[in-house]
Amino acid sequence: MRLIISSLFLRETMRNISLFRIPCLLIVVFLFSSFVVAQQTAEQKELADYIRENYDKREVMVQMRDGVKLFTSIYTPEKRSEKYPILLNRTPYTVAPYGKDKEGKDQFKDRLGPNALFAREGYIFVYQDVRGRWMSEGRFEDVRPDIVNSTPQQTDESTDTYDTIEWLLKNVQNNNGKVGIYGISYPGFYASAGSIDSHPALKACSPQAPVSDWFSGDDMHHNGALFLAQNYSFFTGFGQDRPLPTSTNDYIKPWKGRETQDGYDFYLKLGGLKEVSDYYQTALGTRIKFWDEMMEHPNYDQFWKDRNILPKLKNIKCATMTVGGWYDNEDLYGALKTYQHIEKQNPGIFNVLVVGPWDHGGWSRADGDWLGTAYFGQKTGEYYRSRLEVPFFNHFLKGQGDIAAIKEVNLYDTGSHEWRSFEQYEPTGGTDTSLYLTTNGGLSFDMPKGSAGADQYVSDPMTPVPYTQKITRNYPRDFMTEDQRFASTRPDVLVYQTEPLEQDVTVAGDIKPSLFIASTGTDSDFIVKLVDVFPDNYTFPEGVKPPQNSAWSVFQPGGYEMLLRGEPMPARFRNSFEKPQPLVPNAVTKLAFTMPGVAHTFKKGHRIMVQIQSTWFPLVARNPQKFVPNYKLATQKDFQKATQRIYFGGRNASAIILRTFAK
Repeated sequence: MRLIISSLFLRETMRNISLFRIPCLLIVVFLFSSFVVAQQTAEQKELADYIRENYDKREVMVQMRDGVKLFTSIYTPEKRSEKYPILLNRTPYTVAPYGKDKEGKDQFKDRLGPNALFAREGYIFVYQDVRGRWMSEGRFEDVRPDIVNSTPQQTDESTDTYDTIEWLLKNVQNNNGKVGIYGISYPGFYASAGSIDSHPALKACSPQAPVSDWFSGDDMHHNGALFLAQNYSFFTGFGQDRPLPTSTNDYIKPWKGRETQDGYDFYLKLGGLKEVSDYYQTALGTRIKFWDEMMEHPNYDQFWKDRNILPKLKNIKCATMTVGGWYDNEDLYGALKTYQHIEKQNPGIFNVLVVGPWDHGGWSRADGDWLGTAYFGQKTGEYYRSRLEVPFFNHFLKGQGDIAAIKEVNLYDTGSHEWRSFEQYEPTGGTDTSLYLTTNGGLSFDMPKGSAGADQYVSDPMTPVPYTQKITRNYPRDFMTEDQRFASTRPDVLVYQTEPLEQDVTVAGDIKPSLFIASTGTDSDFIVKLVDVFPDNYTFPEGVKPPQNSAWSVFQPGGYEMLLRGEPMPARFRNSFEKPQPLVPNAVTKLAFTMPGVAHTFKKGHRIMVQIQSTWFPLVARNPQKFVPNYKLATQKDFQKATQRIYFGGRNASAIILRTFAK
């Protein structure tokens, strides 16, 4: 086993180690072959030794303008013959290790900065527990709202960042007066927030998979649909209140609920969201405050608007590089929207976007040539770290980095296996192309001719469509590339696909389903998945073999139905996320929405496939399929079957709109 110690990935650790047990807070485990294990363990040890030999560490309490003090760890190069820029990471996941070891020596991180290359680049590295977490004073608030038009005495994450930078400039020797900030996931939110009303010394910011809007597309909800599997276990530990500053997690009450290896079975037997929420009390002996708040706010009301940072990303003066992964089901939305809002609301600054074939945070640690059973042709993670990330910070903080490789919008084409650059995220020069659903499961670039019709399926919440074929209590992030043949054979999944393509089709930008639906129920979710179907005779390139993983024993590349994107849309929100409306049973209704995009070339001989279903469990909490004022208070008895119809042809021509480009 390769052990990587990193506070940046605490959230993912909590999610992936166990669904029903308070997870380890500092160790992420990856499985590799024995050769790679030995090699990388040696590399990790060499880096850890280098840090201990070449850096000094001190721990301080930095006072904010309201008197609250935040715990801060500072790693300074021992070589004092030159001045260094500061790289700041603010996190709710601990800046550990704290204090000294048994021999009285300072305990050091085994890695410094955004990736392992930075320790040798010459920076002062600063890590800070945000207020209310771990060793910092104050009260923690999830996605703490930024205060618009605040008074000098009011505090938010922008002011906490400003005050921290001000203190560092005055109290850390040998700094060059320039500061950068970065973070992945929740720390990405703090990076974004810290750039609002930028401190004059803040010269570079990199929000990576940043949390942005927990109702619309990040983590908690997509289009208002609750993402159950990836969040319920997270809050078992993270959601418990910390009574006093602490360097341990001893205050966290242990999980005493039902143990199982089957998350699908666990959530199914718990019942509706009301029963799922109540189970915290049974399994932990306590309620989870923020979870209960989420249950009280099923619609896009002021509670969620206050916590949406996107419209508040203003007065940003620093160079910004936002980073995301095409297969990050948690915060791809945040990366795309953060870049777009900064671009619109801060004209004239250096603002760029990088999106590669990565899962959540994968660009920081992985080679990036594989994700699950999907192959991407090159080590994209290594390229990003050495050619984009290090040069970005070196250029803006040290005046040394060559940023010629960093374009405005840098998107990795996951089908042609090449980096492509554009002038904006929704690229100009393309054509909005409709792929029409047709009879007999067809998908056509031409408006269907002949009589209109409809396909139907029965959606039963008691036998929902699984989101992964793995029997697991974990949240396997590589489900985002998982072979969808296990789902396409189900009677409650509609499948539409083109004929084998006669030429390459390149798609870049958002995906826009425009469906005409009807339901016997008064509410339902409709999940749309975009899939690349490989030819039956496809094989991986010679000498190329997927990493060892549990799926390989059942996976064959010929006919691979590679998931590219999936997204739920609750019908109740079809007209407004603020004021949901029931469906009229059996009435034809238009359901149009936007899915986070792709950059993908469907190769000649491949097929483009669209799958439509109404459950995606337990990734997405089940819709009762009858309209209730608050679907989050639904119980087991509220669930009902519904017959769903998807129309095609004529005036009810359902289509998926993609932006296509000529090669």
